[in-house]
Amino acid sequence: MKQIIVLATRNQGKVKELQQMLAGFPVDIRSLADFGPLPEVVEDGATFDDNAYKKALFTAKALGLPAMADDSGLEVAALDGAPGVYSARYAGEKADDAANIAKLLKEMEGKEDRRAAFVCVLSLAVPSGPALTYEGRCEGEITHEPKGSGGFGYDPVMFYHPLGKTFAEMTPEEKNQVSHRGQAMAQVREEFDKILKWLEQRLVEEKDPKPDHRQFEHNDWSREVMVK
Repeated sequence: MKQIIVLATRNQGKVKELQQMLAGFPVDIRSLADFGPLPEVVEDGATFDDNAYKKALFTAKALGLPAMADDSGLEVAALDGAPGVYSARYAGEKADDAANIAKLLKEMEGKEDRRAAFVCVLSLAVPSGPALTYEGRCEGEITHEPKGSGGFGYDPVMFYHPLGKTFAEMTPEEKNQVSHRGQAMAQVREEFDKILKWLEQRLVEEKDPKPDHRQFEHNDWSREVMVK
């Protein structure tokens, strides 16, 4: 029987990317669309790590299943790291990708330093609280205008020098190989055997909830008794 892992997001772009990256593994990947309505999680954390863990733990507790969530965004050097954790709502709570991009390009007018980075933190939590955390980061530069029709979010204005194109101009395969989310997922794939054993152990243990995510910032496999 395959282990069910719920992707704790309603962002269909993220769901599609994560499902592609986990294809072929002995798990049954679900999304929130496969379950009844759940309340929205308020992403009020100060860091990507805070928000990813909060979403993963809330979903795991609500459904009684392991849940994976990511929080990701764009950090721009000339804007002191903004939009950061506010990337999805940079132009307002109801803003769409086009509005966020328009605000970003407006803020970048006259800026010579256009360095930026996509950052992604993935958190895999079980209902009792423990979680594993993975982070990916991809450097690039902000363009002066959108280019490309693929991807989502800030992809049309994030230029990646090694491929000579924006993320919106990449094929899905290219993006998965180099993106911040792809890098985080590569770490998951590398340790997937350990992750499955970790999940198996955690799901049969009865432990008190540990909502303080700082206890799980580092994946210390040495403290786990692995099943061989």
